[in-house]
Order: sequence, then C-alpha cells, then structure tokens
Amino acid sequence: MEQQGYRRSWYLGPVVVVALLVGVLVGKGWERTGHATETYEELKTFSEVLTQVQKHYVEEVKPKELVHGAIRGMLSTLDPHSAFMTPDMYKEIQVETKGEFGGVGIQIGIKDNRLAVIAPIEGTPAQKAGIKAGDFITKVNEEATKDLTLMDAVQKMRGPKGSKVSLTIQRDGVQDPLVFTLVRDTIKIESVRSKVLEGNIAYVRLTQFQESTGKDLSRVLKQFREQKLQSTVLDLRNNPGGLLTSAVEVSEQFVAPGKLIVYIKGRDGRKDEYLSRTKEPQEEYPMIVLVNEGSASASEIVAGALQDWGRAVVIGTTTFGKGSVQTILPLADGSGLRLTTAKYYTPKGRSIQTTGITPDIVVKLQPATVAKPGDKEAKEAKEGEGKGAKPKELPAVPKTGDEASKGTAPQAEGAEASPEDDPQLQKAVELLKTWKIFKELRPL
Repeated sequence: MEQQGYRRSWYLGPVVVVALLVGVLVGKGWERTGHATETYEELKTFSEVLTQVQKHYVEEVKPKELVHGAIRGMLSTLDPHSAFMTPDMYKEIQVETKGEFGGVGIQIGIKDNRLAVIAPIEGTPAQKAGIKAGDFITKVNEEATKDLTLMDAVQKMRGPKGSKVSLTIQRDGVQDPLVFTLVRDTIKIESVRSKVLEGNIAYVRLTQFQESTGKDLSRVLKQFREQKLQSTVLDLRNNPGGLLTSAVEVSEQFVAPGKLIVYIKGRDGRKDEYLSRTKEPQEEYPMIVLVNEGSASASEIVAGALQDWGRAVVIGTTTFGKGSVQTILPLADGSGLRLTTAKYYTPKGRSIQTTGITPDIVVKLQPATVAKPGDKEAKEAKEGEGKGAKPKELPAVPKTGDEASKGTAPQAEGAEASPEDDPQLQKAVELLKTWKIFKELRPL
C-alpha cells in the first residue's frame, strides 16, 4: 500500500461525512506512459478552449474559476462519489471526522439517479423535523437538485448556525412534496451509545464510524462484560458509515484474530485485505445486528463480516448498498480531489455496491400512513406545508433524540429503549431470549 510521492485518505461514508485519514497513495496504475501522447493532445484542445473563453466571452472570467469548473465537469462524468473540493471544502472535511460540524444533519447520497437521504443524524434539525432515510431531496431553497453534484448539494445545505434552509422532499407513499424549513445548527455526534435491555441484554447503537468509535465501543463492551451480560444487540440502523479503519476496529471486537474482515480491490485487480488484529479474548455470546436502508458503507462492512463468519444474525431490511472506496487527494493549491478508486468486498467475496446486505431475518417497520384528502389532519397538514410542516404520520423509523422516551434507540445514558414500539428490536430481543432457552435445554 505504500509508494512515495502521494498522500491519501480512505473514505467509506456518504458525502456529508468525508473521512480524512492521511496515508500513502498507491502510485501504480495512475499514469500509463502509452497514453501520455494522447493525453497531451487532448490538453491542447482544452488550452485552446480556455484561451478562447478568456478572449471572447461576453463577461470577464477568472482563469481559476474556469479551471475549477472544468474539473467539476470532468469528475461528473465518472460517478456520483468522485468530486472536486475547493480549499474551504477540503479544510471542512478534515474537521468532520472529529465528530462536530455545521449544517442541518443529513447524510446524502445518490440512489436511482436522485439525491437521496441516506439517514438523518440523530438529534439534529433534520431528524427533529421528521426527515427520514429514503426521502428524496428535489429542491434546496427552491433550486432543483437534478443537476447538482453531491458536494454542491452539501454546500447549499451548509451555512452559519441560526440561518435557515428550505428542503423540498419527495417521500414514497406521500403524493404531494413535503417542504421543510430547517434552522442550521452545530452538529455534534456521539458515535457510541448503549443501554441494558430486559435486564440482561447489552444494547449498543453506533451512529457513525469516527476516529474514536473503536475505542469507545471497546470501553462500553468492557463495562458490559463486568456486568456479566451474555448477549448483545448491535444497532447499525441509519448509520451512514465513515472511516474504513473504524469499521475494521469495530468488527475485530467480535471476530477472532486473523480472520478477514473486508478486502478492497481496484481496477488493477490487486486485493488489499484487512484482518482482525485483536488481542482481546473472544466470547461466542449470542449477537444480533440491526440494519435498514439507512445503513451504508462502513455499516455494511461490519454487518457483512459478522454475517459471513456466522458471528451474528442480521435482522432488519436490506441496506443502502454503498460499496465503493474514495481516496482523498490533496492538491497543490489547497483544494482536494475525492476519487473512487476501489470497491470493497465481504469475507466471502460479496460486493454490496447497489445491492446492499440482505438480512438473515427480514423485519419491516410499519409503513407511514398519511391522512386521506378531506380529513381534518390532511387539511391541517396542507395549510402548514409551506411553513415546513408535514402530514401527520405513524413513525416509519424508530424515534430518536428527545422523542426516544417511547422509541427504540437510547440516545444517552438513561434514555429508554422500548422493544414494544420497535418491531425490529423486538424480534432481536425475542430471538436472544429463545437462544438462551435452547442453550439451557438438557437431555432428559
């Protein structure tokens, strides 16, 4: 993985949370001498166009803006996750992996060629307003998102704390667009949260994969071992991903030493394998992993590894399907390039790009119900729609944040986790209880 002259960052999460992990870029395969002449001829054409625009365009334009625009256009022909970052954007992403950044709290990606919400971040303006995983963002401040790159969309949703941004949402099962007016805030993320369920089941929720996630999880699991809890629910729902290294560190706390967790493979066919390096003793206690359509990238690595090794039963719905690796390359003027360089594969060689991880047990949440036209609720929702209100619905995803007292995922110490209100968590608890019963059975 090492060759002098380049630096890299492996990034697995969606575009809003771009991980900066400085390393060394694989140099082989990036330039091929046989194409040097062809590339030079094409650059001559580009230079001619640049000169003509500067000389004859109706308004004066800055060369830097033209070049940056050309770079954006070039990368837009590749895939939605490859993008150019201005110096300001590049500086900003270096902060995000620390777990605090400004915005409305939405993880976004491209699905079905549309700008999609991978997951709202818990406790943020987006989550509190009711934006959900699977929503499609059609407008940002009345500007259509059809021709926006992911980075452009992120920049338009960013802004000073206290400022407002309007998002128009198209939601499956809801006929009319939903309009949300969100007040931007400082987004702080606590990536590991835990709770004891039913008196003897360890519940751990991972909201993102940050630099400290592996260590924080290790601390929580140690506390559970001291309490002699012997079964675990690992909740990865609405976790959009993050650092590859963090995904490996989380996985190896459940996978035996020396076992493959994930491997990545680029166009040259070379495989880079990531093995469990844990030195901690492994306990084969019953384990459930919860996933849904908001589980992406690093979450899919963890779920796939535990599923392939038979270490856990995966429950929920099919995950998002973000199986590509982006490399962050710093450029000379302080800007940056995020380039898709490889795909990652589970230990059994499964690529999850576009297909996702299929649960061992599929459990769907109750779909949202929308009041019919003419109902009092529908009328009230329609009148308030332009103010950011939304039709009254049953929750299609577990409640979180301040609403978690009767929801599913504990947001902090003391938060209540209620399996009765969450069919997926309820199934996990029931299975773990049954698991214990079968284990205690003895022949007559």
